[in-house]
Amino acid sequence: MAMHLTIFETGRPPEPLRGHFPSYPKMLEALLAPHVQGLSCEVVHVLDEQELPDPSTVEAALITGSPAGVYDEFNWIGELKDWIQRAGALHVPQVGICFGHQLMAEAFGGRAHKAPQGWGLGRHTYHVSADEPWMDGSKQRLHLAVSHQDQVLEAPSTARVLAKSDFTPYAALVYDHAPALSFQGHPEFCPKFADALIRSRRGTRFSEDMADAALASLDAPLDGDVVAAWVAGFYAHALRQKRAILGQAAA
Repeated sequence: MAMHLTIFETGRPPEPLRGHFPSYPKMLEALLAPHVQGLSCEVVHVLDEQELPDPSTVEAALITGSPAGVYDEFNWIGELKDWIQRAGALHVPQVGICFGHQLMAEAFGGRAHKAPQGWGLGRHTYHVSADEPWMDGSKQRLHLAVSHQDQVLEAPSTARVLAKSDFTPYAALVYDHAPALSFQGHPEFCPKFADALIRSRRGTRFSEDMADAALASLDAPLDGDVVAAWVAGFYAHALRQKRAILGQAAA
């Protein structure tokens, strides 16, 4: 089933890395393309104050990670938060990654902020605590690259926990009131990019020792492709449900 995906670019790799790695939307498109037949993408450059599309014209949406916090006073954050709410009411399937995960939680009644645990870096492992129709049910541990100091601290009442750890209790959320799914980790980060990102910030945003431990953790495999299959299944399932809802309304 062909799908047109609108990707909201809310962040970019640090300046020193931009000539060596793709943008976040390109990373996500490359991750999803093998799992979504006929995938086409367009990017809304939210950082550049590009006008947000009417959610009724969007088939499916994806919100990228960002160095911004959901509490920062940028106009585009409030506008995108409102867009998420309106899209949810229209049954537009939405997926959030890192910042997108946090903003989605805020939009739907939760709270995200800097976590007392501090920085999450490197490869994190999560317990998979739910089994949705679009998952194969075989994965009990999920391993993803992370780079964040903010987290969802209070999940919305309509959210269910899909994956969790002691460090990140709300590592992945799926919503009951709207077709929405989100992850704190970065399935689109390959080990090479995660390594370069940590090295670009070591000694400034976090300590050398913390960076060394995070870099060492990246020697183990990541499960980005597993998440890509889940996301593709989620979109397909949500779009079928949306068509059924619209068909009932028209009958």
